[in-house]
Amino acid sequence: MKITVEEDKCCGAGQCVLIAPEVFDQRDDDGIVILLDATPAEDQYEQVLEAAAVCPAACIHLDDKA
Repeated sequence: MKITVEEDKCCGAGQCVLIAPEVFDQRDDDGIVILLDATPAEDQYEQVLEAAAVCPAACIHLDDKA
Protein backbone atom coordinates (compact mmCIF):
# COMPACT_ATOMS: atom_id res chain seq x y z
CA MET A 1 0.00 0.00 0.00
CA LYS A 2 1.19 3.48 -0.87
CA ILE A 3 -0.44 6.53 0.69
CA THR A 4 -0.58 10.04 -0.72
CA VAL A 5 -2.32 13.06 0.78
CA GLU A 6 -3.50 16.32 -0.74
CA GLU A 7 -2.46 18.85 1.87
CA ASP A 8 -4.30 21.64 0.06
CA LYS A 9 -7.62 19.78 0.52
CA CYS A 10 -7.06 18.88 4.20
CA CYS A 11 -9.42 20.65 6.61
CA GLY A 12 -7.45 19.65 9.72
CA ALA A 13 -10.19 17.54 11.33
CA GLY A 14 -7.57 15.15 12.72
CA GLN A 15 -9.58 11.94 12.38
CA CYS A 16 -6.67 10.27 10.57
CA VAL A 17 -4.32 11.04 13.46
CA LEU A 18 -6.74 9.60 16.01
CA ILE A 19 -7.19 6.40 13.98
CA ALA A 20 -3.63 5.85 12.68
CA PRO A 21 -1.19 7.95 14.74
CA GLU A 22 1.84 6.02 13.50
CA VAL A 23 1.03 6.99 9.91
CA PHE A 24 -0.46 10.49 10.18
CA ASP A 25 0.26 13.60 12.23
CA GLN A 26 -0.84 17.24 12.05
CA ARG A 27 1.12 20.46 11.71
CA ASP A 28 1.08 22.42 14.96
CA ASP A 29 0.24 25.76 13.38
CA ASP A 30 -2.78 24.88 11.23
CA GLY A 31 -3.63 21.20 11.83
CA ILE A 32 -2.95 20.15 8.24
CA VAL A 33 -2.09 16.47 7.82
CA ILE A 34 1.52 15.28 7.82
CA LEU A 35 2.17 11.90 6.25
CA LEU A 36 4.64 10.09 8.52
CA ASP A 37 4.76 6.78 6.63
CA ALA A 38 3.72 6.54 2.96
CA THR A 39 4.21 2.76 2.91
CA PRO A 40 2.93 1.46 6.25
CA ALA A 41 3.34 -2.09 7.50
CA GLU A 42 0.58 -4.53 6.64
CA ASP A 43 -0.65 -4.60 10.24
CA GLN A 44 -1.59 -0.90 9.88
CA TYR A 45 -3.66 -1.30 6.71
CA GLU A 46 -6.98 -1.56 8.53
CA GLN A 47 -6.40 1.70 10.40
CA VAL A 48 -5.22 3.47 7.24
CA LEU A 49 -8.28 2.29 5.29
CA GLU A 50 -10.54 3.58 8.07
CA ALA A 51 -8.67 6.91 8.22
CA ALA A 52 -9.11 7.39 4.47
CA ALA A 53 -12.78 6.43 4.67
CA VAL A 54 -13.65 8.93 7.43
CA CYS A 55 -11.54 11.84 6.15
CA PRO A 56 -14.11 14.63 5.69
CA ALA A 57 -12.05 16.26 2.92
CA ALA A 58 -11.28 12.96 1.13
CA CYS A 59 -7.65 14.01 0.87
CA ILE A 60 -6.10 10.61 1.71
CA HIS A 61 -5.49 8.42 -1.33
CA LEU A 62 -4.44 4.78 -1.27
CA ASP A 63 -2.73 2.76 -3.97
CA ASP A 64 -2.97 -0.95 -3.29
CA LYS A 65 -0.51 -1.83 -6.07
CA ALA A 66 2.53 -0.31 -4.36
